[in-house]
Amino acid sequence: MTSLRAPVVDADGHVLEPWLETYRGTVFRWEVDHNDHFTVSCYATRIADAGCAMLHALGAGPGPTVDCFITYRRELRVGDIMHVESGVIDADDESLLLGHRLFDSATGEVCTTVEQRLAAKLNADGRAAADARRVSWDGPARAPRPRPHRLDGFRHTSRDTAKADEVEATGQLALGAAVQRFSASNAHVLAAFGLTPAYMRETRHGFSTFEFQLTMGDEVHPGDPVIVRAGLTHVGKSSMRILHVMTSARTGAEVASLHQSGVHFDQERRRPVPLPEDLRARALRACS
Repeated sequence: MTSLRAPVVDADGHVLEPWLETYRGTVFRWEVDHNDHFTVSCYATRIADAGCAMLHALGAGPGPTVDCFITYRRELRVGDIMHVESGVIDADDESLLLGHRLFDSATGEVCTTVEQRLAAKLNADGRAAADARRVSWDGPARAPRPRPHRLDGFRHTSRDTAKADEVEATGQLALGAAVQRFSASNAHVLAAFGLTPAYMRETRHGFSTFEFQLTMGDEVHPGDPVIVRAGLTHVGKSSMRILHVMTSARTGAEVASLHQSGVHFDQERRRPVPLPEDLRARALRACS
């Protein structure tokens, strides 16, 4: 396991531990997806919990998430136990960049790494606390994901309303609630070129995510209709990337967007496999 630890030494030469445990729990049976592993919306909920715990530790109030860069390195299955350690990558007058590592608590392996940027103003004590929690972050580099200037050809892939328990104190849609809608959107995008639920059940193949680049936008109100439009932006031999854009039907403002990267996944062998040529050809024709 790669260590991301960067010891902090106090005035007396004692080594302090900058990483803070911010979550500990398990994978419940109802939190797995069609690939029989921990679903991405539940990862997002744990990340949000970890971010809130770190803000509390720094003496800061709630702060909206600006963006998250998430890499899924190893899957978790039903009953697996997990914990999150968090540290500060960077801080300035207007924002805080946190690094989170989600571990399999039984093995000590890092399963997921997250860079979460929050809009947060820290007072002098908070800045000092953030400095004490600074870590040396060597998570994977974030590759640029160009976004089409227009969404021509993108299809409507999710439509419902924001619920009262999905809106955070900041007025922002909760991370897990946003990702849950993007997961529904993902299923419609895949089905459009033949990767249907029936195909997944019959072949025991599916779509497994390995990276998220999530951007959060405008606030929502309970009862606001929210709509997702999405389309394929990249197709490889087994890999695919989808751009999802969520807007409020009430205001027209962008609520969130997601670049989702994943692979065609063999559920028996637990590994990526090439797309069948007919499906890949259809996916390439649908690619924006």
